[in-house]
Formats: sequence, C-alpha cells, structure tokens
Amino acid sequence: MTQRTFGVIGLAVMGENLALNVESRGFPIAVYNRTAAKTEKFMAERAQGKDVKAAYSLEEFVQALERPRKILVMVKAGKPVDAVIEQLKPLLEPGDMIIDGGNSLYQDTERRTKDLEATGLGFVGMGVSGGEEGALNGPSLMPGGTSSAYQDLEPILTKIAAQVDDGPCVTYIGPGGAGHYVKMAHNGIEYGDMQLIAEAYDVLKNALGLDHKQLHEVFAEWNTTDELNSFLIEITADIFKYIDPDTNGPLVEMILDAAGQKGTGRWTVVSSLELGVSIPTIYAAVNARVMSSFKDQRVAAAKEITGPVGKYDGDVKAFITKVRDALYCSKMCSYAQGMALLSRASEEFNYNLNLSEVARIWKGGCIIRAGFLDKIKNAFNQNPQLPNLLLAPEFKQTILDRQDGWRDVLAVSNKLGIPVPAFSASLDYFDSYRRDRLPQNLTQAQRDYFGAHTYERLDKPRGEFFHTDWMGLSSQG
Repeated sequence: MTQRTFGVIGLAVMGENLALNVESRGFPIAVYNRTAAKTEKFMAERAQGKDVKAAYSLEEFVQALERPRKILVMVKAGKPVDAVIEQLKPLLEPGDMIIDGGNSLYQDTERRTKDLEATGLGFVGMGVSGGEEGALNGPSLMPGGTSSAYQDLEPILTKIAAQVDDGPCVTYIGPGGAGHYVKMAHNGIEYGDMQLIAEAYDVLKNALGLDHKQLHEVFAEWNTTDELNSFLIEITADIFKYIDPDTNGPLVEMILDAAGQKGTGRWTVVSSLELGVSIPTIYAAVNARVMSSFKDQRVAAAKEITGPVGKYDGDVKAFITKVRDALYCSKMCSYAQGMALLSRASEEFNYNLNLSEVARIWKGGCIIRAGFLDKIKNAFNQNPQLPNLLLAPEFKQTILDRQDGWRDVLAVSNKLGIPVPAFSASLDYFDSYRRDRLPQNLTQAQRDYFGAHTYERLDKPRGEFFHTDWMGLSSQG
C-alpha cells in the first residue's frame, strides 16, 4: 500500500469525522487510536471500503505517512495533547508537522509551537468549528502557528473546509497561538449568541405566553430575515417543533435548565480582563450558565422569594418585533465585543489578524455562522482599523433606528421580573460606548482619596497626573 497523505490520531466523533472528510476529498489517510478496539471498530464500520490505513502503534502510523508528515491530533485538550506530542517527537523528522485540532488554550499552543519549531518540526494549533456535521461535511477552520506548515497543509484544508460564495472557510490566522485564540473568541461570541437567544425565548414565553408552536413560527420567520438568519436561530426553530414521546409535549420544556460549559467561554473572559477589553455580553452569558448550575438552590429560593407576576398586556405582534430588534442590536454588541477583543489580542501578541478574513471564514461551517457576518467582513474590509463595529455606518444606523424597541423590551422584562442579563449587558455596553462622559471621574477621586492613586484632569494634557490631600480639604470645609 502506498504511503498516506494525511494522518489522524484520536478516533472520537470529531476525529473520525475529520478523517472521513479528508479521505472523501481524495487524500489517502492513516489513523491511530490509543485503544486498538476503537480503531478496529472504525475500520469495520465507517471506514469500510475507503482509502484508510489503520495503524496499531505510533511507529507504524508514522511510517505509513509520506513526508513531510501531516498529523492531526484529536485528543482531549491539556496534558493528553502534550503526551501525544512527546511520543511523536522522536519518531518525526525536520519538516514534519503536528496539527492540534482540539479546543486547546492558546497559551499552551504558544508554548508547543516554540518547542517544536526549535526542533525543526512544524506545529499548527487549529480551531475547528461546526460540530460533528461540520467536521464531516465542511467545518470552519482557524489554523495558526508555523506558517510554512500551513502552506503545506493548505491544499488539504481548503478542500475539507466549508465552502461559501467567496471561498473556503479557512485562512492562515497568524503565528503561535493565533488560531486557538480566534477559536476561543469565536466560542465566547457563541456563548453570547446562545444566551441572547435564550433570553428572547424566555421573554416570548413568559411575558407574552407564546406556546411551542408559536415560538417555532416566530424563530422560523426570524431566520428568513437578513438580520437574524443564522445557524443558531435555525436550530432553535427546529427545537421548538420536537415533541417528547414520553410526555407528548415539547421536549425542550422537559430539559433540565442547568447549562454546562467546557472552558472556552471562561478563557475568553479571563483574557479580556488581562487585556483590558470590555466584553460584558459574553461575561453575562458565562455567568448565566454558572447561575443556572445552582438548580437546587433556585428551586428552594423560588418558594421563599417572590417577584412580579403577570403578562405583557400590550400589542403582542408589535412586541415580538421589539424582541427581534433587541436580539439583533444585542447580537451586534456581542460581535463588536468579540472583534474588539481580537483586535487587542492581535496587537498584544503580534498576531497581525485580518478581521475581515476572520469574519469571512465564520460565514460557513461554524456554529455562529450567520448572514450578517458578510456585513462584518465588509466593514473591516472597508476600514481595517475600525475601532469598533458599532461605528461602522450600517451597524450604527441600525441600532439608532431600533434602540427604542430594545429599551422597551428591557423595561417590560424588568417590570415582569424576567432576567435578561445579556440583553442588559449589551445595552449597557452601547450606552457606555456612546457617552463622552462616564462617572469614573468619581471613581478616580475615591481612589486618590483612600490610596493616593492620582488622577488626570480634563483641562491638562493627558499623561499628567495629580494628587489631592482630600482629607485636608475636608477638614477645611
């Protein structure tokens, strides 16, 4: 048998699907899994009749690959990735490359890239978005790391990626951990998106009393609009249609309201704090999942702590439109925050990110794919130095035209006691960003009072700092 073009280590669902995707595009593959039984099952079932070679040791696996060897590692992030790399290193030769396709922390990817490049090997940390279906049929791929390794991989990656009107959903992101950083930010935006949709559902259900059939109709209609057409809105509409065979009611209402998380949302929040970038919608989304985990406490508290009761008594159809506007405006703020974080990270870590290209490769394959990503791509294409998406003419005017409905939704939700933390965080972000004066002048005065932290003055050049003996002034008063 001839040598294989590409190798995959790790045959969990994502590894299997990516392997089959590569093979289906005309590239012979070799596969290896630590548990031989998993490899045997894959070969007997999904790989049967395909151009796949099974290996039952890493030595056999490496020998089956043509040079430069291209090895995709699909194992659990963290120590398992390091363990596989250490096992591979003595078996590889200069020019060979390892691709980590898991959700690794970008700092780990930075470390691995430096370590492997020093030995003459290439390392690519590649974000993969699209879930099981995307991995098999065409994901959004975010590869970063050794640029020469990407050049060798490009003919394969451009074939297996999702295809949209302006090309495959893959591009070289940047050096070091750039690929995994962009995937992390993507997941942070995904957290925000999902929480905003959940809040829209909560308001429609509990303020307006819509049933699952009406919810399906609303979300299905929203998915036909330029503003909200997206994968997440599409699957939300589908979810409301699904009837639970055990209860004969909508399955979604039988699912425990405690959401899990795998770390990328939290990593996004931590990085934003370290870089000094405001991403309150994503903070709110992560916090909402944390709050949801206190299910038993919430059930007990609901018996003792009361709030407002009742339904919205106005024009239901008009209010649904306001909820749509609130969702779109909040969504724009969430994406604006994510792109601002990427811009700052690019400066800090010398990634040289092309934000227009980042938006473009998110148009297909990935979880946050949406129609309005084309507008984001165009905004950064027209002005690569755009400081914030809210300043792009089309987005700016959209929010100005719809902010009244957005504010009404928050007012009604607050009055009825329906929590909308991500809607609220998005509006607070918009209102804070659009104001030329915030109350942090008082914060600075307080800091100077108790800690002599100094402050700047409006009537003096920036960078000139002052301190006041506030207690001395108080005694004079």
